[in-house]
Amino acid sequence: MKSFEQSQLLQSLPRQFFASLVKKVKKAVDDGHDIINFGQGNPDSPTPKHIVDRLKIASELPINHKYPPFRGHDYLKEAVSTFYKREYDVDIDPKTEVAVLFGGKGGLVEIPPCLLNPGDTVLVPDPGYPDYWSGVALARAEMHMMPLKEEHSFLPQYDNIPEEILQKAKLMFLNYPNNPTGAIADLNFFNETIQLAQTHDLCIVHDFAYGAIGFDGHKPISFLQTPGAKDVGIEIYTMSKSYNMAGWRIGFAIGNPSVIEAINLIQDHLYVSIFGAIQEAAAEALLGPQECIDSLVETYQSRRDLLISGLHEIGWNVTAPKGSFFAWLKVPEGFTSETFSDFLLEEIGVIVAPGIGFGEYGGQYVRVGLLTSEERIKEAISRIRKLGIFLT
Repeated sequence: MKSFEQSQLLQSLPRQFFASLVKKVKKAVDDGHDIINFGQGNPDSPTPKHIVDRLKIASELPINHKYPPFRGHDYLKEAVSTFYKREYDVDIDPKTEVAVLFGGKGGLVEIPPCLLNPGDTVLVPDPGYPDYWSGVALARAEMHMMPLKEEHSFLPQYDNIPEEILQKAKLMFLNYPNNPTGAIADLNFFNETIQLAQTHDLCIVHDFAYGAIGFDGHKPISFLQTPGAKDVGIEIYTMSKSYNMAGWRIGFAIGNPSVIEAINLIQDHLYVSIFGAIQEAAAEALLGPQECIDSLVETYQSRRDLLISGLHEIGWNVTAPKGSFFAWLKVPEGFTSETFSDFLLEEIGVIVAPGIGFGEYGGQYVRVGLLTSEERIKEAISRIRKLGIFLT
């Protein structure tokens, strides 16, 4: 059978680093090993019942069996506006400042082709979510990596970006609470970001996927809470993490009207919006009882505290994340992120995500997801202790 060659565009896309990790996990499970998987970023709790119930009712309505409006239902965009006012005291025009997305990832990948031309420069965090790279590749643009270092609380240092790069850059990705580091940002940092964007005519894209998940009583702030934010950028919010709706594939972009219009335009050519029943369920999540989020954050904090205290007890000196549902752990001397990940898998059946998959500056870290039970966390700590590689 004839084999058709893929386009140069497809061939230029970055390798999906974590596909190889998934294969390793599957092989270990198929071989009969008891695997503890900390490598995933997939919520392990079900979607709250009131949201599922709304989907069940909405799925029987004939109106939802038809094509929905191309740009999403007005009631969902109005719910987004209400949500942002309630949670962040940010005023959002639902008609011009909200775009309904097929999940947060879809919006993040769509943004570069919407705003960039071949050869344009994008400022990208390192380490960072790898799908930022995919959108840049689709736009045939160039990346300039912004190192996120522990000594700077995993915030980019704008003074270290060469002036010639800032003159060329058109777009910047940020993400707080951060994947993979678990770091958070404050208003001072966002103020600095807006000043930079205004000076250099940058569009800021803030990935707020973990916006609901802050620890030790800290509620993460929205980029849009900062004065002037809508003048220079947008925020991407997903239902996946806050409401355990990962498989539902729905999120939204909020902010600068010209960017929102660009997203809507590209999606006009790609989709006919999202199943109406899912849109109804998303509106229910945003407007309905919010105790489910409080409970979810409590669960992740309990897991975080158990993990970090347990690792400290066995001599692994790690730092607790301040947000997200990940921990970012420095590997022991003599290992890289990949060799340590392979070592844990082969020796004790514990899966962690090698930090190099998130960028060069992740090469001495591994990412651990707080997405398994406390019992399994305790078991993983026990297995690591038996390796004898940390001081006790």
